[in-house]
Amino acid sequence: MRNDSRLSRMLHVLLHMARHEGVMTSETIAAMLGTNPVVVRRTMAGLRDAGYVRSEKGHGGGWIIAADFETVSLLDVHQAVGGPRIFAIGNEHSNPDCAIEGAVNAALADALSEAEALLITRLGAVKLADLARNFNARCASEKVSPHPA
Repeated sequence: MRNDSRLSRMLHVLLHMARHEGVMTSETIAAMLGTNPVVVRRTMAGLRDAGYVRSEKGHGGGWIIAADFETVSLLDVHQAVGGPRIFAIGNEHSNPDCAIEGAVNAALADALSEAEALLITRLGAVKLADLARNFNARCASEKVSPHPA
């Protein structure tokens, strides 16, 4: 099963946009991500609707950062890009009268509920500014390129 990487990819884009002067076109972002500009526009629309980016149309247009990195969390971005449920694992409900299915579902439901609550709390606690600071520290300490070829 393929992982949904929208959150990771859009966090990557937001960090690049924060360091970039002016607008970034869908084509530029698409080339950076190795995808199609239409996919970029579709995904960025969620970020625009949430107020994290703005789009400027026409010649010289593109996307520009509008987010306050100190207040926007990873969870906010996940929700804005229409991220899937936190876990794809779920319960079977084909035979609700089966006692074994009920016991299995109860055990899984509790474990998944606890894990999802923990992950949501953690994603909500990390702000975009935290990622930017981490990125800047890595570049400074490792003397690496912000985006190696």
